[in-house]
Amino acid sequence: MPRVEIYTKFHCPYCSRAKALLQAKGVVFEDYDITMGGEKRTEMLDRVPGRTTVPQIFIGGTHVGGCDDLMALEAAGKLDPMLAAA
Repeated sequence: MPRVEIYTKFHCPYCSRAKALLQAKGVVFEDYDITMGGEKRTEMLDRVPGRTTVPQIFIGGTHVGGCDDLMALEAAGKLDPMLAAA
């Protein structure tokens, strides 16, 4: 399974929804809490210039977007193949 990373903030309903989908699929992911800013927020801004909202999700190093983008991948049947790619 490829590395899955998600940048989140405390009390973010979109973050919770995205994480719940990944957890339901048994995905182990790295959760970077950027609520208080810091180096992980700066890292996120460097990785996806112009994107300041959370969550920001990466699968295998590829930026897939936010919660709505993740849900769209799931609805289109494209998420499982991405997660299965090695």
